[in-house]
Amino acid sequence: MTIEINRRALVTGAGSLMLAAHTPSAMAATAPGPIKPRRLREGDTVGLIEPAGFTDDAFDLDLVEDTIRAMGLKPKRAPHLIDRFGYLAGKDAYRASDVNAMFADPAVSAIFAVRGGWGCARILPLLDWRKIRSNPKLLIGFSDITALHLAFAAKAGFTTIHGPNASSSWGQYSWDAFRAVAFDAGTPMLTNSQGHEDRLAQRIGRVRTFGTGVARGRLLGGNLTVLAALMGTPWLPDFAGAILFIEDIGEAPYRIDRMLTQLKLGGILDKLAGVAFGQCTDCGAAGPSYGGFTVSEVLQQHLAPLGIPAFQGGQFGHVANQYSLPLGIQAEMDATTGTIRLLEPAVS
Repeated sequence: MTIEINRRALVTGAGSLMLAAHTPSAMAATAPGPIKPRRLREGDTVGLIEPAGFTDDAFDLDLVEDTIRAMGLKPKRAPHLIDRFGYLAGKDAYRASDVNAMFADPAVSAIFAVRGGWGCARILPLLDWRKIRSNPKLLIGFSDITALHLAFAAKAGFTTIHGPNASSSWGQYSWDAFRAVAFDAGTPMLTNSQGHEDRLAQRIGRVRTFGTGVARGRLLGGNLTVLAALMGTPWLPDFAGAILFIEDIGEAPYRIDRMLTQLKLGGILDKLAGVAFGQCTDCGAAGPSYGGFTVSEVLQQHLAPLGIPAFQGGQFGHVANQYSLPLGIQAEMDATTGTIRLLEPAVS
């Protein structure tokens, strides 16, 4: 069983290929690349952490460990993995110490977050950034794990992977996408899975384009709510020339509007080379929608005026099948086809 977290309170306060030297894409191309952790190999030991919400059923953790073993890896539980403190997986100091311990452990090759929820931002000041920087390892997860991804991009300088949590369903599509990036050190073209609906025109996997063309830049992003909540803190990287990928769940269109407005007023949107909006699961209007906006209409209002390649419908977010998106890696995004191609491996 998982707990429902209302993210609304977190943020209440708060064309063509670009080649010219002054464009964001060109600036990104000259920026130093991230440190690349070692690729995963069969037989590697990987750490399991819960830096945010807790898992209250032993069966679910057993399933997580079996999933890791099915990848050919060996799971290692963090010391406080089964702790609980309210809706958190233990007190902040213990959750932070688990992250620090896994990065310091020479036997651990990579680290999987078991699940998201809320709580990662609370532990950012407690992390041992010197220790983490000196032990680059892949960190894998999504949703609230976005806080760690963005902080690592800002403070640690090595690649992490926005991909399924360890407790995700890990169907063949998600596994193939992750393996190509984390095991094979590949540079795949990330395309949407194609549904097999009994209809003449497929609905699953469709994209909407708000700005045509191709953009190049380093991948940065994650959950929109978490990103917006980190604005004004020292835990955000520089988004100049980046391809921003964002997703969310359970947010009404007006809240998506509010968060994008925050990114606009904070100067992030104007720095970007391109935007890929993934899935916004259960993001319909809370009440009658007549006279309101859809999420797509809100995106049109915010993204089209930027004059950069932008699309909605990428296969990432709170969905069963999803890309593995490595933060900090140079990529090429085609907003017309809704595809993202990695231009360099994410691992060494």
